[in-house]
Amino acid sequence: MHDIVQDYYGRQLQSSADLKTSACCDASQVPNWLKPLLARVHPEITARYYGCGLVCPPLLEGRRVLDLGCGTGRDVYLLSQLVGPTGEVVGVDMTEAQLAVARQHQAHHRDAFGFDNVRFLHGYIEELDRLDLEPGSFDVIVSNCVLNLSPRKDAVLRGAHRLLREGGEFYFSDVYADRRVPQAVRDDPVLIGECLGGALYWNDFLRLARQNGYADPRLVEDRPLAITDAELAERIGNLRFFSATYRLFKLDGLESDCEDYGQAVVYRGGMPGTPQRFALDKHHDIEAGRVFPVCGNTWRMLHDTRFAPYFDFIGNFERHYGLFTGCGGGLPFDAREGGAAASSCC
Repeated sequence: MHDIVQDYYGRQLQSSADLKTSACCDASQVPNWLKPLLARVHPEITARYYGCGLVCPPLLEGRRVLDLGCGTGRDVYLLSQLVGPTGEVVGVDMTEAQLAVARQHQAHHRDAFGFDNVRFLHGYIEELDRLDLEPGSFDVIVSNCVLNLSPRKDAVLRGAHRLLREGGEFYFSDVYADRRVPQAVRDDPVLIGECLGGALYWNDFLRLARQNGYADPRLVEDRPLAITDAELAERIGNLRFFSATYRLFKLDGLESDCEDYGQAVVYRGGMPGTPQRFALDKHHDIEAGRVFPVCGNTWRMLHDTRFAPYFDFIGNFERHYGLFTGCGGGLPFDAREGGAAASSCC
């Protein structure tokens, strides 16, 4: 897997135009407030970047952020503007050719931004413990269409959990399948490089996340992927693929189900980039000034994280009312195009 990925991204692809599927999306799906920041990134870095849209959670100023599979560093340089001079962004990638592009333009971005708060490390995202990174030292970890390329996804999730602070989050986009991917697809070098061969069945991903310390994975947004290359479409058959963004919080006390304690929150508003409403995930779009009932897990995700100063909290954990209404199972993704927001996607 590592050899295939390094060959595909380090030698075969010369720009994002060489990709054969819609697994990567264009800049038009980047939120408007981030487009000016993206425009400040060196054009060679943008042209040779193969990630999925843009992975950027809010409220990053002064935070320490790790980008797993950073490639040429497009997201690193965008995030560096958001964390500012008091924050830091660290990019990790296994492909030397991509890191060479990222480092080549480091001085350009230092001069453009007025500060230098990034660094790039060569290494494998499955072996984060081999890098000089202190456990519990990152507020946010991001990854942009890279987990599917890893042969040891459990090791990536476990390593990220180790590096996160309590209350931190792993916020990332990736590709998922509606069923387990057959061996022929998993072994196809082009389908691997196009982020399809290594895609997890969505329910296997949820199980893997919970096994590695993330008790309540939250789907932020998703969209179906169109396989427009006829030859590749024939190879994958009836499989359906989805681009999806998840956030996984490292929080003690999260439960396996959404339990009802009669709690609610009120978003005060004013958070940079999302002043009038805050979308925690696909099912929690919280309008400023309104009382919003929440389960115990959602209460903790807001109360015990960097989001707390922007909320008022109602209730506690003294009385339990059973399962929170509306929490069910089944395919979590929208199967039709345009069925979900697209500000961050694969």
